[in-house]
Amino acid sequence: MTDPTTHFGFREVPTGEKAKLVRSVFDSVAGKYDLMNDLMSMGIHRIWKRIALQLSHVRYGEKVLDLAGGTGDMTALFRERVGDKGRVVLSDINAEMLKRGRDRLIDDGVAEGVDYAQIDAEKLPFPDNSFDCVCIAFGLRNVTHKDEALKSMHRVLKPGGRVIVLEFSEAQGALFKKTYDLYSFKLLPLIGKLVAGDEESYRYLAESIRMHPNQETLKNMMAEAGFERCEYFNLTQGVVAIHRGYKV
Repeated sequence: MTDPTTHFGFREVPTGEKAKLVRSVFDSVAGKYDLMNDLMSMGIHRIWKRIALQLSHVRYGEKVLDLAGGTGDMTALFRERVGDKGRVVLSDINAEMLKRGRDRLIDDGVAEGVDYAQIDAEKLPFPDNSFDCVCIAFGLRNVTHKDEALKSMHRVLKPGGRVIVLEFSEAQGALFKKTYDLYSFKLLPLIGKLVAGDEESYRYLAESIRMHPNQETLKNMMAEAGFERCEYFNLTQGVVAIHRGYKV
């Protein structure tokens, strides 16, 4: 019997090692994470996140789980939307990223109405029917067992709750794909080397995007996890897609 394997970028690795490898990537890039996001997307990631916020239909007083929340961009947006009567949980599996997210929010004056949790998206430690919305932005592609994570998200949502998955996806159009591949595999690692001092982590980013399920595949995975009315919205010619599903 051979040990089960999974992909880490284009590499095949033992399933039990992927989380450790992903953690090492984010330990390495945490200090330059926000700067690199702005450089890589030319600031467009901020627009993508605001569109995800609008599609979440989060309202005043609701409770939101921000999975793989990193340095807190989505948490800050959700906190403003839910107001004083609501609650947002900023979570990440990586302690360094979670610490930076907490420090950044506190520095920005967001101290009340936010909780912090270092958790694994595949095994959410919350009771059934706990949240009105679960969001995972640019984190699902790093999860080893995506189907288990989606089932866990479904479990902790209240009936009528929404899941929002904001993630890199399959670019549309042959010419655009060629340009995007050139950027991803040549320019992006170079930017990572010059700015963050880490070429390999950003090479992994490009590879992990290509290994992530495309729009239709992820939509079907969400339906298999129990979500209803699953749909997706392509942004920037499919470089990013926002998937939405409901718990009925």
